[in-house]
Formats: sequence, C-alpha cells, structure tokens
Amino acid sequence: MLGLTLEQTRFYQEAKADGREEILRATVPLLLKAGMSVEQIAQQLNVDVEAVQSAAQQST
Repeated sequence: MLGLTLEQTRFYQEAKADGREEILRATVPLLLKAGMSVEQIAQQLNVDVEAVQSAAQQST
C-alpha cells in the first residue's frame, strides 16, 4: 500500500495519545487520593510531572 504499518499512521498515534490521556485523567485522581505525590505518580506511570499535573487539574 503506502509502505506504512498501522502503528506508523497519524490516526493510530493520535488514538494512542488520546487513550493515554484518558487513562491519566481516570487514574491520577485516584492515586492522589491514595496519598501518592505528583512526582511518585509520574515515576510509576512513566510520564512527565506536567502530564500528571494536567490530569489532576482536569479532574477538578
């Protein structure tokens, strides 16, 4: 076809990013409520601190 795999398509990359953001929005508030710090959550989920802070702000 075009020599691309599914994982290389823009649609796949955008869907993957959207899914990751949705998971963060659902998970971060629960982990904060459980007493984890933003830094601990970022480390455990292997994401930037900024992504955790953004997800925390969106949940409020």
